[in-house]
Amino acid sequence: MSARLPSWAWVTGLTTGAIAVVGFLAVQADQGTKPTAATSRPSASATADAKPSAEPEKKKPAAVPADSGTGRRIVYSLDQKRVWLVDASDAARRTFTVWPGTVSPDPGTYAIGTRTEATTGSDGVEVEHIMYFTAESGVSVAFSNAVDGSSPPPAAPDAKTGGIRVTKNDGRALWTFGTTGTTVRVVG
Repeated sequence: MSARLPSWAWVTGLTTGAIAVVGFLAVQADQGTKPTAATSRPSASATADAKPSAEPEKKKPAAVPADSGTGRRIVYSLDQKRVWLVDASDAARRTFTVWPGTVSPDPGTYAIGTRTEATTGSDGVEVEHIMYFTAESGVSVAFSNAVDGSSPPPAAPDAKTGGIRVTKNDGRALWTFGTTGTTVRVVG
C-alpha cells in the first residue's frame, strides 16, 4: 500500500527546493563577478626579475625632511612641493602635494596667524580654509583649497600670488590641524 502525502507537504517540498535553487544560483552569480586567485605559486627557481602580481606597488610616503625641526608642526618643502602634518612625537600624520603660488616664502620658521574660512583668492578663485603664515614682497602667503575642489591653473608669469593650494580633503585636514599659532617650518 502506498502512502499519499497531503497537499501542504508537496507545497512545502517545492518551496524548499525553489529556495535552495535560488540560493545556489545567487552564490554562483556572486562568485562569477570576482577575480580568482592563481592556484599555483612560483617555484624557487623563478628568476628574481619576475613580478609577483599585476597589483600596483604601494608607494611609501615621503619622509619628513630632516631639517624641519621637532615637535608639532606643519612642514612645507619648497623643492618637493609637499606638506607634512607632524604631531608632537615627530610622526607624520598626513602628507600631500601642493600647488604653490608665484611668490614663495623664504625657508624658516613661521606660525599660523590669521585664519579665514572662505574668500576669493588673488587669482579670482573662491577658496576656503585659508591659513596665513607670512608675507613676502608685500604678498600674503597662505595655505588654501578651492571651494570647487579644482587645482589652480598656472598663474601668469607676472602675477604675484602667495596661495599654496591643496586638495579639498587635504584643506580640511590642514584646517583642523593648523590652529592659530601652529608652527609652520618652510624648508628648501
